[in-house]
Amino acid sequence: MAPTDVLPDARVNKNLEGTGFRARVQKFGGFLAGMIMPNIGAFIAWGLLTALFIPNGWLPNETLATMVGPIITYLLPILIGYTAGRIVHGQRGAVIGAIATMGVVVGSEVPMFLGAMIIAPISAWLLKKFDKLIEGRVASGFEMLVDNFSLGIIGMLMAILGRLGIGPVVNTLVGWLGSGVDLLVQNGLLPLASIFVEPAKVLFLNNAINHGVLTPLGAAESQSLGQSILFMVESNPGPGLGILCAFLVFGPKALRGSTPGAIIIHFLGGIHEIYFPYILAKPALILAAIAGGMSGVFVGSVLNAGLVSAASPGSILAYLAVTPRGGHLGVLAAVAAAAIVSFVVASLLLGFGKKDEQVDAATAEAAGAPPADTTGTMGAATVAAAPAATAIATRSINGRDVRELVVACDAGMGSSVMVTGAMKKRLKSYDIDVRHSPVNDLPPDTELVMCQSGLVDRVRGIAPNAVIVPFEQFVGDPAFARLEEQIKNGENIE
Repeated sequence: MAPTDVLPDARVNKNLEGTGFRARVQKFGGFLAGMIMPNIGAFIAWGLLTALFIPNGWLPNETLATMVGPIITYLLPILIGYTAGRIVHGQRGAVIGAIATMGVVVGSEVPMFLGAMIIAPISAWLLKKFDKLIEGRVASGFEMLVDNFSLGIIGMLMAILGRLGIGPVVNTLVGWLGSGVDLLVQNGLLPLASIFVEPAKVLFLNNAINHGVLTPLGAAESQSLGQSILFMVESNPGPGLGILCAFLVFGPKALRGSTPGAIIIHFLGGIHEIYFPYILAKPALILAAIAGGMSGVFVGSVLNAGLVSAASPGSILAYLAVTPRGGHLGVLAAVAAAAIVSFVVASLLLGFGKKDEQVDAATAEAAGAPPADTTGTMGAATVAAAPAATAIATRSINGRDVRELVVACDAGMGSSVMVTGAMKKRLKSYDIDVRHSPVNDLPPDTELVMCQSGLVDRVRGIAPNAVIVPFEQFVGDPAFARLEEQIKNGENIE
């Protein structure tokens, strides 16, 4: 690999900034995923009930199986509508989102996830505009009356619109999409989806694709067939496992030390973002991800593999938990095929380890990874020498004054949880509350935020006065140790 093959520092990538195409897509995709991801636990509960108690489940039970239909028909869409409304307009938006969603749910022939994702945010937005319009114009003592009746009337009208207008349209749309998926499966073309899915994942659009698009479609298919391979298209941990194993054996020496921890976090923890920077260090490796993804989908299609609900996070443990009875061979074969193919292709692209030290260093710099640091215990000298993004802020904060650190990611449930755990260990000796949050839920007055560099402009737009500490790697990034040193020594974070 020539030095020019190495991806430049992400800070000069225009698509990582707020005006870039990728940033705009990620923002919209993050909004879609934000409606689904907080409710993944409910999807898993439904999936487990389905896998256990339906007639061909592990423990068939006619009484308990009666919960399966109402949960997917009513509870899950209403939860999505409630969450979507809350994102747009807080608690009032959540309530009107749930009311409006009921309009698209009643009489529907398919689970109305997409209907909820359309009508709930629109309803919450209209209520938000109305609240803004009457702000300061309601006579004292009549605020509660106006608030309740405005929500009730607008909610009623949107529920009617959902029942008569949006519901039938989405019913038809879901039918078309389902037919399109069936056509791809029947003609063996579904593996081609990996050509688009895998590159989009590496650009941190994985949540948008999986939870914004594939999960609603997969749930509809699972209701009728008892399983869906669509749950496996994006979430298969095989491609990432193969690429990380190739890095462990044949990758640049500067990155091999961090790979074992990344493998565990990816394959068992289900945090796929951990391997994205490895691909960004050598963009040609996206071919390995595509080949692995296509192989996994192909093998899964041939063996009639599928999951009963979304596996989130994309851990092999989550996969096994939502695999239908009798389906483990097909699911494990799809994961294994993806891992083997991606490992072989990635090994070829890495030249089977025939690299010189100069290229090793350049690759490590592009990936933003410190040499062989998997424990998060780098010394100050290493931190000073290692390449990393610096804090971005409209002001500064002294390390001794930090009382709260918020780690933000798209949905606040995956990579941010992992980084939060690492920072809690680093800062356990200090009186600092370290927590994780979706970007969209950051309070405007947040003081200190850590986030992946591609989210910097979104964080700045929501919390304009915050000091922002960006990072590239999710394990052992120099920014983690540098922030710890700044807090320890009372230095300015700016």
